Amino acid sequence: MPNTPTSPAAGHLLTLLQLTDSALPTGAFSHSMGLESYLDTRAVHDEASFGLWLDKFLSQSLAYTDGLAVRLAHEAAGGAELARIDALVHAAAVPRQIREAGVKMGARMLHVATSVFPTKELEEYREQVASGTCHGHPGIAFALGARGAGAPCADTVAAYLFSTVTSLTQNAIRGIPIGQNAGQRVLRAMHAPVLAAVEAIFALEIQDLGAAAPGLEIAQMRHEHLRARMFMS
Repeated sequence: MPNTPTSPAAGHLLTLLQLTDSALPTGAFSHSMGLESYLDTRAVHDEASFGLWLDKFLSQSLAYTDGLAVRLAHEAAGGAELARIDALVHAAAVPRQIREAGVKMGARMLHVATSVFPTKELEEYREQVASGTCHGHPGIAFALGARGAGAPCADTVAAYLFSTVTSLTQNAIRGIPIGQNAGQRVLRAMHAPVLAAVEAIFALEIQDLGAAAPGLEIAQMRHEHLRARMFMS
């Protein structure tokens, strides 16, 4: 029987695949992160307009919030440093629905990660959240779970960004709606922007966390007052 080579990256790759799987029960399918407000005004109404919106969401918002938080958490030396990152990324979420979404999805991601990929760092973060020292954030829990599996920081950031892009695309397929094939074309087109965002994130400092995208924040605030909504944010 021939030998089967095992890649040294296989372990962390499988962890990243599990943590980014759409079946992971974090509740991401319930949140549009402001997209639904753009659907309401018809600013986003088809594959092309959604692809443009998603690219701007990634480069102007996600990279400076969750994306940078994932990198900083992966690099963090201890609990006090994680608490500072947690406080900053929570405070940077100005719209109420976005703050609440972060806390809810953070609790679910933390529960899954500590149950399936337990590490000392994840347990310490869980205790910080339970005590009220931290709010809880999905990107921080994701980063700690991935780091515990040996995933390099850049791979971890890229996986988290693409997971978020994928969730939003699935929500656009339902919300616009666009077809599944259109969604896959959008995702393929996002490969280069995601890699560019990863590169940009590694050039940022902690003081860049939460750099504002005012138009998006206004849309996220408007969502709370829409007459009819499919999504929680």
